[in-house]
Amino acid sequence: MEKEFSLKNRKVWVAGHNGMVGTALCQRLKIEKCNILTISRADLDLSIDLEVKNWMRLNQPNVIFLAAAKVGGILHNSTKPADFITENLQIQTNVIKYAHMYDVEKLIFLGSACVYPISEKPIKEDFLLSGKLERTNKAYAIAKIAGIEMCKFYREQYKSNFISVQPNNLYGFKDNFSNETSHVIPGLINRIHKAKKKGLEKVIIWGSGNPLREFVFIEDLADALVFITKKYDDYEPINIGSGEEVSIYELAHLIAKIIKFEGKLVFDKNFPDGVPRKFLDNSKLKKLGWYPKVKLKEGIKMTYNWYLKNIDDVYN
Repeated sequence: MEKEFSLKNRKVWVAGHNGMVGTALCQRLKIEKCNILTISRADLDLSIDLEVKNWMRLNQPNVIFLAAAKVGGILHNSTKPADFITENLQIQTNVIKYAHMYDVEKLIFLGSACVYPISEKPIKEDFLLSGKLERTNKAYAIAKIAGIEMCKFYREQYKSNFISVQPNNLYGFKDNFSNETSHVIPGLINRIHKAKKKGLEKVIIWGSGNPLREFVFIEDLADALVFITKKYDDYEPINIGSGEEVSIYELAHLIAKIIKFEGKLVFDKNFPDGVPRKFLDNSKLKKLGWYPKVKLKEGIKMTYNWYLKNIDDVYN
């Protein structure tokens, strides 16, 4: 059996530490007794080659979690594809390139389930590049695919210990709850909560409600990332899913129930649905011995409580 990779006493850079993923990951890494490196976007723009080179040369991290990315929901992805592909390509190219140049021991690149082609089956890792991508987030997906392939090629050419992970839809503390740029769970929480506060009789929800989705709670993701860092070393990406699938219709009604909104939910089919189903095959990660701890209902309750305490008044 291969020796487990240890994070203890290593310098671990969480790129994107202020985001939802980075915040949860920094919290989880405290248990590992490593030296966590962070720097804000104001002090280091990851899309600028020379800034990344200089920072890496000075700080010499041993491990990198590349969680920094330009992200958004269907509407944001659809209307700003050039921004999504350009910025994400710049960020990941700079970090991966200089991780090799400065002999980083291990790099974990966060991909996304949207890199996979449209598929009705539970999606295995080897489905990558086997079919057409869903149109609404194609630019983001192509950038992420490039990052995954970069990790593979650096491993192939230089024996770099660079791995990539594909988490499914994430939600939780520090999410983006904006109606314009959010993903589905925070968007629904914000919209339904505001409707309740204003005493509205109905909430319009984009799409038919039919698509099936799998969601991963942010603390589960952080735990999975640390687990994979220790246990996994291979050129193929590895999926991170919850194993729990729900329709958008069921999800919206579950959120309305948690929020105690008694009005009507109206699904507007004039808005795009995205892919019909996005459910990952999680068997590779299960075989290594990791399982999620937080069920969807419990995770949404915790997320809503965080929203009430932190940003109820931010998104009007």
